[in-house]
Amino acid sequence: MTSQTTIDTTGSGDKAPVGPSDKAPSDGLRGHPWFTLFTVAVGVMMVALDGTIVAIANPAIQKDLHASFADVQWITNGYFLALAVTLITAGKLGDRFGHRQTFLIGVVGFAAASGAIGFSSSIALVVTFRVFQGLFGALLMPAALGLLRATFPAEKLNMAIGIWGMVIGASTAGGPILGGLLVQHVSWQSVFFINVPVGVIALVLGLMILLDHRAENAPRSFDVLGIALLSGAMFCLVWALIKAPTWGWGSGLTWTFLGASVLGFVLFALWEKRVQEPLIPLGLFRSVPLSAGVVLMVLMAIAFLGGLFFVTFYLQNVHGMSPVDAGLHLLPLTGMMIVGSPLAGALITKTGPRIPLAGGMALTAISMYGMSTLDTGTSGAVMSLWFAGLGLGLAPVMVGATEVIVGNAPMELSGVAGGLQQAAMQIGGSLGTAVLGAVMASKVDGDLAGNWADAKLPPLTPAQLDQASEAVQVGAAPVAPGTPAALAEKITTVAHDTFISGMSLACLVAAGVAVVAVFVALLTKRGDNAEAAGAGAGHI
Repeated sequence: MTSQTTIDTTGSGDKAPVGPSDKAPSDGLRGHPWFTLFTVAVGVMMVALDGTIVAIANPAIQKDLHASFADVQWITNGYFLALAVTLITAGKLGDRFGHRQTFLIGVVGFAAASGAIGFSSSIALVVTFRVFQGLFGALLMPAALGLLRATFPAEKLNMAIGIWGMVIGASTAGGPILGGLLVQHVSWQSVFFINVPVGVIALVLGLMILLDHRAENAPRSFDVLGIALLSGAMFCLVWALIKAPTWGWGSGLTWTFLGASVLGFVLFALWEKRVQEPLIPLGLFRSVPLSAGVVLMVLMAIAFLGGLFFVTFYLQNVHGMSPVDAGLHLLPLTGMMIVGSPLAGALITKTGPRIPLAGGMALTAISMYGMSTLDTGTSGAVMSLWFAGLGLGLAPVMVGATEVIVGNAPMELSGVAGGLQQAAMQIGGSLGTAVLGAVMASKVDGDLAGNWADAKLPPLTPAQLDQASEAVQVGAAPVAPGTPAALAEKITTVAHDTFISGMSLACLVAAGVAVVAVFVALLTKRGDNAEAAGAGAGHI
């Protein structure tokens, strides 16, 4: 792995050029590689955790703030979309002004936005501050990778990135368990308040330990128009997918937004070819393995994060589990991701990424198919089997993504490639929630009226049917207060059966996405940069 010359701008001494292979200047703990890794891991853990910890709190937020299904989706979508759209821009900000500064600003902003959500009294405020969480989180992620690249020598960088990836995977998978404990024993607000002390710890550690290194050829301008085009295209796409169940898939509004999204992406690509310092250098995609790695991350996130959105409602609203019980039922998924990550890393180091990634996505597809068979009477043991398979299948993808994408990028663009890898995951998570949410909503809207009539329940007006459909989409039974027990039981049965049919279809779609990802994974390979680092690893 070739070195990139950087300038240390933290200390008061001369600004001497240093490279990642050189021993970083140290003043006590300052600049120590492993303490740097620990510091950035605290900040990254906070951001990764919030990607899934909120999923377990969504039912409580929905009930407490009387939110609609679309509102609940935007709690997740707003966060993922803000992250996805700004990650690469934030990486360029770090290259220009220093990754230490952007990391610390991200820590402070993320913790402050988290506290603001805890004090919010409306769903609009929650969504607004979730967007701010995403924006500040975007400053953290590429800055963390940039700090590791500048601090670790080349022969140890892969080990550091592997641990960094494991922190992200473990935090993503552990979110539902921690969220369950907090929601059940404290409140849904505590899911966000917990980020405040974690942010303070990350800030203190960052001020004490982190050194700032900037590339000598740092960017001097920003692709403002590119940022606007990409943001607009992504917004139009996700907004169309979320509103399509309400507007109708044949509606002019739906296709107007979809068309605007396509136009935005085309204009973005055309502009990126002309601008001197593009937001995303399109030359990166001349590498088939790199492009395959990016697509693989998007597909994996669609299947995983989109499917997880419904599982929390299934466990809590259909099976009647407490938030803690729901989190514990997801422990096999968490455990297999944590256990499987180092095993996958060792296997990828030995064999290369192609077979482990393809095998992981195949196991993910099988597990998502198994989850499509879940119903109101499924036992905990059967659930655990499919959840464990899902975690074990996802582990190789989580660990191998950095090697495939960054390893196949030219060294001068590896920072952008790292941001692209993270952006791909966030875009996939946002699209997964939107696409599978649209599938769920359409299925429920199509089946509920017939199921209601077949059960010989009292007829509903169109307005009542719309309200009932919104409740069923999150697994809740639209039982009015004072409803006789026998009638309430029939309504609950219809609601849960209809929800199960929608979730089953969504899981089947996710399984299909994972099957496509298997073939995409076969196009990946270890990059020249990764091979160089692997050769140096023998000196550790």
